Amino acid sequence: MLFFTQCFGAVLDLIHLRFQHYKAKRVFSAAGQLVCVVNPTHSLKYAPTRCAAAQTSTEQGGLPPCHHHEAVHDPQLVPCTCPLFSCPWEGHLEVVVSHLRQTHRINILQGAEIVFLATDMHLPAPTDWIIMHSCLGHQFLLVLRKQEKYEGHPQFFATMMLIGTPTQADNFTYRLELNRNQRRLKWEATPRSVLECVDSVISDGDCLVLNTSLAQLFSDNGSLAIGIAISTSKVHNGEAEM
Repeated sequence: MLFFTQCFGAVLDLIHLRFQHYKAKRVFSAAGQLVCVVNPTHSLKYAPTRCAAAQTSTEQGGLPPCHHHEAVHDPQLVPCTCPLFSCPWEGHLEVVVSHLRQTHRINILQGAEIVFLATDMHLPAPTDWIIMHSCLGHQFLLVLRKQEKYEGHPQFFATMMLIGTPTQADNFTYRLELNRNQRRLKWEATPRSVLECVDSVISDGDCLVLNTSLAQLFSDNGSLAIGIAISTSKVHNGEAEM
């Protein structure tokens, strides 16, 4: 009975995923947009992150962890940019994408405009939805996070980060758009570089922020569809309009 129950549950999960994918295709196919159904991942990154640990150590008057070693640290090496896990990996910026795909199994979608369909929005915080987006010859990391910034009040934070340097990120503008029930919400801004840490972006509020009631207003049966568009621009101001 236990084996049957587990198999039956797995089949139901597969049917649910296929249904969500079919529904998204039916809704957005008329607009010619690519749809990516993204399942949630419960964040395991509760050990202090590398950048957070270094910042805390500096604020307390100490030195970052790398200064405790006599070996000279290569400044061209960057830590893992996956916001889900405390990963000890370090490497050059050019191989970050392959690391995210091979080690953390983060999917990548190509196209100037795509739809990011996040499922199971009801799950408790902290929860992340992540996808990589290849566009205009560069790769971007889209992160949607459900997090309690204040106890008992979960919020949703969505941001797009360039897998590149801050100087390269300044050349782009990304737009996140929610559209449902004759309501539209847009966020447009310059992406931040993955070198700046997604946790810092969320803490600064430099991203699309939704409270629970607003997220429910734009969700459909527990799924939230976010339209994504990236263009080359020099605009640096971010704004939300409704």
